[in-house]
Amino acid sequence: MSKTATGLAVTSALAVGGLLLAAVTSQAGAAGTALKTLAEAKGIYFGTALTQSNLSNSTITAIAGAQFDMVTPGNEMKWDTTEPSNGSYNFGPGDAIVSFAQSHNMRVRGHNLVWHSQLPGWVSSLPSNQVQGAMEAHITTEATHYKGKVYAWDVVNEPFNEDGSLRADAFSNAMGSGYIADALRTAHAADPNAKLYLNDYNIEGQNAKSDGMYKLVSQLKAQGVPIDGVGLESHFIVGQVPSSMRANMQRFTALGLDVAVTELDDRMQTPASSANLAQQATDYAAVVSNCLAVSHCVGVSQWGVGDADSWIPGAFPGQGAATMYDNNYQPKPAYNATATALGGSTTTTTTTTPPPPPNSTCTVTDSVNAWNTGLTESITITNTGTAPINGWSLAFTLAGGQTITSAWNASISPASGQVTAKNVDYNGSVAPGGSVSFGFQATHTGDTAAPGDFTLNGTRC
Repeated sequence: MSKTATGLAVTSALAVGGLLLAAVTSQAGAAGTALKTLAEAKGIYFGTALTQSNLSNSTITAIAGAQFDMVTPGNEMKWDTTEPSNGSYNFGPGDAIVSFAQSHNMRVRGHNLVWHSQLPGWVSSLPSNQVQGAMEAHITTEATHYKGKVYAWDVVNEPFNEDGSLRADAFSNAMGSGYIADALRTAHAADPNAKLYLNDYNIEGQNAKSDGMYKLVSQLKAQGVPIDGVGLESHFIVGQVPSSMRANMQRFTALGLDVAVTELDDRMQTPASSANLAQQATDYAAVVSNCLAVSHCVGVSQWGVGDADSWIPGAFPGQGAATMYDNNYQPKPAYNATATALGGSTTTTTTTTPPPPPNSTCTVTDSVNAWNTGLTESITITNTGTAPINGWSLAFTLAGGQTITSAWNASISPASGQVTAKNVDYNGSVAPGGSVSFGFQATHTGDTAAPGDFTLNGTRC
């Protein structure tokens, strides 16, 4: 695959840019419901990637803050952003990501210091005898700027060809294979406490490319070069998670290194089929299970928050649906499978309300996915009347002990007891025969029952 995941500005650019996630309490992602909580209980992290543009989308930031405990900047720490011209630095975009992470008690994976892609032209145009100085100055300046604020750096990103040979780029052409050791030493000198990684794609299973990485890091360790881990990007196609992934992780950790799944997604042809979504759930669970089974696999990060902000459709036309959240930021089967793999117990129930009274003009169906002390519920209102609904307000009563932490496609208040869900600005009109869906995430104390009675604009459905 011609990999541009770590370099591609998100071209699907918030296909649902107007979508608003209504955080109905300040406890979004409360203990027991979030992936990060389940992951932390297992001794790992569960992260995501964000770009600066994502920070202005309240849906994305609400989910990111509630569900994830590690952030990787999508583009904001890459060379073309941080040093667009020689000696002129721009850390504003990266600082914005760091600020968001700090305000949500999240750590940051620095990404990245040296990469052949998203490299400003002035670097590639340098005489060979000036490349090393420019590289060392760039690493030193950026790593020093973020010293103490970054958990780990992808010091060198994607250094290998598919056959396991070193990629020819401005750095290897000027310095040979020694540029990698030099980059690691320079980064360590600038920030001795940051974990230092080499990161690449298609090295998740045992193959020629991962063999090349294994040989290199073995040599680096033997030479005393400061290196702490290997990042497995994990940009998969449904059904193609390598069977040798766990064994491959184990051979790297046997060298005394950490491993991390750094950019997980799992793409498919769109529109997504139910079979592919089920396979995606199996794939996500397998990746998480592999990490949990390997000592010194420190965490898993998904590349992006949901399908609407994923890089996949822009890079692979006709493909997408690669994350745990759909285009409306509702959790998919992969989310529930991930929660279960992390130790949560998940149950699914679907409830249809009793037959509506005579002359009713609506029906409501809902589905609950529950685990441990958390649940998600999806509700669909259908207009069975002959006139359009212009503005809707659906009242229902939550089971005792349930407290809503976040919602999508509706604003809901209060957070518990008898609640009312109201349309947001883009989905208030429902034509005769049409329907509208919304959902919410909630904590619970044991009762995961769905509401049994709904009232739409004052009339029971």
